[in-house]
Amino acid sequence: MTETSDLLQEMNDRSREVFRRVVEGYLENGDPVGSRTLTRDFSEKVSAATIRNVMQDLEHLGLLGSPHVSAGRIPTQMGLRMFVDGMIELGDPSETDREKIDATLGANDNDVGGLLDRVGSALSGVTHGASLVLTPKYEAPIKHIEFVSLSHDRALVVLVFSDGHVENRLFTPPPGQTPSSMREAANFLNAVVEGKTLSEVQGTIALEIEARRQEIDILSRALVESGLALWQGGSDDPERLIVRGRSNLLDEGTEAADLERIRTLFDDLERKRDIADFLELAEGGDGVRIFIGSENKLFSLSGSSLVVSPYMNADRKVIGAVGVIGPTRLNYGRIVPIVNYTAQLVGKLVSDRS
Repeated sequence: MTETSDLLQEMNDRSREVFRRVVEGYLENGDPVGSRTLTRDFSEKVSAATIRNVMQDLEHLGLLGSPHVSAGRIPTQMGLRMFVDGMIELGDPSETDREKIDATLGANDNDVGGLLDRVGSALSGVTHGASLVLTPKYEAPIKHIEFVSLSHDRALVVLVFSDGHVENRLFTPPPGQTPSSMREAANFLNAVVEGKTLSEVQGTIALEIEARRQEIDILSRALVESGLALWQGGSDDPERLIVRGRSNLLDEGTEAADLERIRTLFDDLERKRDIADFLELAEGGDGVRIFIGSENKLFSLSGSSLVVSPYMNADRKVIGAVGVIGPTRLNYGRIVPIVNYTAQLVGKLVSDRS
């Protein structure tokens, strides 16, 4: 980011205007922008040859590129990053966009999953991209934990919460588990976790295992640790990531190579392998974050951009995230405020229903 901001500071007014107009033209219609197009409504009277020289300089700096033999230019990933960081003008979502988001949230029910599903559909509809909504983990205090053996390589952990909610999670136990080791593991956990939420439990259990390593049977310790890994992982919980509007990225004009990359992206999302990474992206900064092309490992294969924002509960703790995926030529100036608005609204509504 420092490199692009330094470049922006060093550019003169003419170079800056040429660059801005090329990027804005590309984001608007996806086509390369040529020098003749720019001369028609440039702020000063300059020749097409002068504009071409400026564009060549910008290409030499790595900010513009030539997709074909034509004289037109498009921004590179580095150029888009500089535009987003230093030149984009952000306002508030339009009244129409706000109304479309708000309309999906009007149902007066306590079904948070249904609420967030509607939010995802509205977000993809408003932005014409694919939406991602990461739902919050269940955060009521735990009342009781029990392990149930189903076979030599399958077991069930039963979580009973203080409000009566029950979750059953399948997992593969460490080899050699016996009924007594399962009872010992459950007794240890119940002594440690009662009254704590899942988020609070993770750190507590790890410390308790270390402090009482000699007291806990080896088999029981392995079972507790495998259960801890189950709770810490996100990919085991496929319902946490809601993906809507995939067809928005698969229009008729999409080239075959791009189609394959987008399918790869959605295959990854279907398998939900990277839910924890998705939340980590959102938590990495305050407010909306923008990832362009290969800037993040989640979506680098598809050459897509991701605009993502965390949402928080009443205690200002990050509990989920909302985002939009689209081509790198997203209308960032419009979509960033929409994602920000949606994240704030979801945080409030989830907190109210909790």
